[in-house]
Amino acid sequence: MMDPITFWLIDDEDSEQSIPLPTPDEEKAMSTSELPEVLPILTLRNTVLFPGVVLPITVGRDASLKLVRDAFNSDRQIGVVAQISSDVENPSPQDLYTVGTVATILKLIKMPDGTKSIVIQGKRRFRVDEYVQQEPYFKARVSPIPEDEDVDPIELHARIRSIKELAIQIVNLSPNLPSEAAYAIQNIESPTFLIHFIASNLQIDVEEKQKLLETVSILERADLVMGFLTHELQVLQLSEEIRSRVRSDVDQQQREYLLRQQMKAIQEELGETDATAAEIAELRRRAEEKDLPEHVRKTLEKELEKLSRSNPASPDYAVTRNYIDWILDLPWKEHSEDHLDLKRAREILDEDHYGLERVKDRILEYLAVLKLKGDMKAPILCFYGPPGVGKTSLGKSIARALGRRFVRMSLGGVRDEAEIRGHRRTYVGALPGRIIQGMKKAGTINPVMMLDEVDKLGADFRGDPSSALLEVLDPEQNYAFNDHYLELDYDLSKVLFIATANYIEMIPAPLRDRMEMIEITGYTPEEKLEIAKRHLLPRQIERHGLKPEQLRVTDEAIRLIIEGYTRESGVRQLERNLGAIARGVAKRIALEEITEAVVDRDDVETYLRARKYFSEVAQRTEVPGVATGLAWTPTGGDILFIEASVSRGSGKMILTGQLGDVMKESAQAALSWVKAHATELGIPLEAFRQWDLHVHVPAGAVPKDGPSAGVALLSALVSIYTQRRVRHTVAMTGEITLRGMVLPVGGIKEKVLAAKRAGIETVLLPEKNRKDVAEIKPEALEGLQIVYVNRVEEVLEHVLEPNPVKDPQAFFAVPEDAPRPVEETTNGARIVETPAEG
Repeated sequence: MMDPITFWLIDDEDSEQSIPLPTPDEEKAMSTSELPEVLPILTLRNTVLFPGVVLPITVGRDASLKLVRDAFNSDRQIGVVAQISSDVENPSPQDLYTVGTVATILKLIKMPDGTKSIVIQGKRRFRVDEYVQQEPYFKARVSPIPEDEDVDPIELHARIRSIKELAIQIVNLSPNLPSEAAYAIQNIESPTFLIHFIASNLQIDVEEKQKLLETVSILERADLVMGFLTHELQVLQLSEEIRSRVRSDVDQQQREYLLRQQMKAIQEELGETDATAAEIAELRRRAEEKDLPEHVRKTLEKELEKLSRSNPASPDYAVTRNYIDWILDLPWKEHSEDHLDLKRAREILDEDHYGLERVKDRILEYLAVLKLKGDMKAPILCFYGPPGVGKTSLGKSIARALGRRFVRMSLGGVRDEAEIRGHRRTYVGALPGRIIQGMKKAGTINPVMMLDEVDKLGADFRGDPSSALLEVLDPEQNYAFNDHYLELDYDLSKVLFIATANYIEMIPAPLRDRMEMIEITGYTPEEKLEIAKRHLLPRQIERHGLKPEQLRVTDEAIRLIIEGYTRESGVRQLERNLGAIARGVAKRIALEEITEAVVDRDDVETYLRARKYFSEVAQRTEVPGVATGLAWTPTGGDILFIEASVSRGSGKMILTGQLGDVMKESAQAALSWVKAHATELGIPLEAFRQWDLHVHVPAGAVPKDGPSAGVALLSALVSIYTQRRVRHTVAMTGEITLRGMVLPVGGIKEKVLAAKRAGIETVLLPEKNRKDVAEIKPEALEGLQIVYVNRVEEVLEHVLEPNPVKDPQAFFAVPEDAPRPVEETTNGARIVETPAEG
C-alpha cells in the first residue's frame, strides 16, 4: 500500500506541514458533525467546495477579508457558498446558491499585495434558511443536509471501481497530468471523498459542480461523475487519434510549421512579440473589412492560408504577401458619387479652359445621359491635336466636373506589353500593369483615367502595347479585364478613359476604332489673348512670388508676344514668355528698383530681347513665279512659299526643298495640267521643250509632304510661264487633279489663322471645306476674305494679276543662232537642229 496523498503547504516561517486525506471514518465523522445555528458565509467565484476536499483560496474583497480574520481568531468555522454569476463584484443573497459547504480554515497566509490566502477543508453540506446579517459580511441561519445512508454497497462499489478506472485512463491519456496521480486515485478509500475529490478537479462549469453538490443520493452523484469522466475520456481519445493521424502525415513543411508554433509559444513566454503572426492577423482583419467580389474573396482566403503556412524567410512568403497586399489595396467595389449638376459642370469647364466648345458639349452630353439613365458604360474619348492646346489639362477639368479621382498614365515610349497587362508572378519583381497600378492610385472603381500620348506607343520583341490596350478600351470587354499578375477579372467598365494624341495617323486602326475621336484645333489669337489673361499670367505671377497688383501686362503687349515671339497652335511658348516677363519683374522688385510694373508693347523687348518672327508679307517678292500656300504643322498652321524659275535647257523639271513623294506628284500633276492648257493660257510650246523648270520650297531643312499645296504649285507654274505675278495678298490651299478639280484638305482652321497672322487679305479654299470654316469664331475671321473654288480656272482668276510683266512669246523666244536640243530617234540616231543660214 502506498502512502496516502498529502497536500503540501508553505507556512509563514517557510516550514512544510502535511495534511493527510480523510479516511472513511473521518469522512463519516465530518459529515455528521454538529453545525452552529448561524454561520458566517464566504462567497466563492468560479468554483465549488465539496466535503472533505482541501481548497486554497485567495481572499481580496474587504468583506471577505474581515470574515476570514474574525473566523480565524474564533472557531475557524465558516460557510462557503458559490456565486451564481462570477461577474457580480458585490453579490446579494439573490446572487448566491442556497446549498453550500461548512469549512474549517486550516491555514491563513498574508500576501505581499495586502490580500490573504487561506486553505480550507470542507466538512459537510448545508442549506441556507435565511440571511440574518449582510454587513460587514454575510451571516446566515443554516440547516444541515443529511447524507444518504440507505445505499447498496455492491452498487456503490461497482460505481467506485468504474470511476477509478475512468480516472486512471484519463490520467494516462492526458499529457499534462503526472503518472503518480493514477496511484493516488487508486489509494483513496472513502467512496464519498473519491466522488467529491474528482468532482472538484473536473473541468466543468460551476453550475454543473453545484448540481453535484446538491444531489443527495451518492449513487446519483457517482453516476453524474461517471458521465463527466466518460465525456472527458472520449475527448482525450479523439485528440489522441487526431495527434496520431497528424503525426503519421508530418512532412518537412509541417515539421517547420510545428517548430515555428513552438517558437511562437517560447517567444510569448519570453515576452517577445511574433511579428509574423501579428502581420497575418492584420491581413485577415483587413480582408474581413474589405468589400470584395466572391471570386476575389475565395482567392484571397486561399492565399492567406498559404501565407500562414509559409516560412517568413522563404522567397515565396514575400511574393504571396505582395500579392495579398495588391488585392487588399485595389478598389473592387468602392466608387465615388458623380456630381450630376450640369450647370456646375459647365461652370467648372469654362473656368478651367477657354474655348473648346465641342469638347465641353460632349462632356455635358455624357453627364446628361448619366443623370437620366443612372448608369452607363463609360465612353472612350480621344482628344487629338497639336501640342499645347490643353488636352491633358482638360482631363483634370473633366474629373473635377464629375467629382471623380484623376489618374494620368503616360504611354510615350512604352514598348513592352507587360507595361499594360503586368508580369506573371513567376517572375522576380513582378508587378501589375499600369492600368491596375492606376486603379490602386485612384482608390475608386470609377476614376477618370488619362492615357497620355497614345500615338507614341511602340512595338518590339517584347510585344505590342497597343494591342494590349484593345481590351482595355473596349466597353464590351473591359468589364472583365484580366491582368497577368492578378489573374482575376477586374471591372474597368465604369472608368472614364480619355486618350490624347498628336498624330491620329500614328494610332493603329483597330485601337482608333474603339475610341470616339474629338479633334482639338489650335487657338485663334483672340483665344490666346483671353487664355493668357485668365489663366497663364495669373499662374506665372503666383509661381514667381509676385502679387497681382505688382505686375500687369497690357493686351497689346500680349498680342505682340503672340505674333512676334511664338509660332504655335497651343499656348506653351506663350506661357514661357509670360514667365520670362514675370521673372524679370520679380528680379527688379527684389533689387528694389521698382515696386510694381506695367508691361506695354514697347516694354516687351526689355524682357524678351529682340522679336523672333515677323509678318511674312515683308518677305514676298514682286516677281512672277512665287505663290503663297498654306501648310499644317504639328505646332499649328504656317504660310508656305512656292518658288518657280526657268532656265535654258531640255525641258526637265527639278524639285528641291526636301519634298515628299506626294508633294512631288502634286508638282507633276500641276505641270501636266499647265501643258494640257498651254494654248488657252497663252504659253508658247517652246517653254516646255527648251526651258528647264525649277520648283523650290524654302526652309529646305524641313521635310514637306502632302497634296494640299497643289493649287499653290499650279499658280506658281502658270505665273512663271505666263509672266503674270501672283497677288501678294492672296494665300491658297487645296489638292488638284488632272481634270482641274480642287479637292478638300485638312487643317483648315490652323491654315486660315496662319494666313491672318501673316497679313493675308484673301484665302482661297476648296468648296467642300466650307463646313470647316463654320467652326471658326467669326471674330477670328474679321478682315479676312474667304473665297471657295471648285476648279483651278477659278483659282487662276483670283490669284493672278491681269497683265504680264513680260510678253511670254518674247520671254521664251529662242535666238536663231542658239543650238537646238538633241533628240534621239527610235533607231538611236541623233538629230541636231541648227539655225538656217541666211
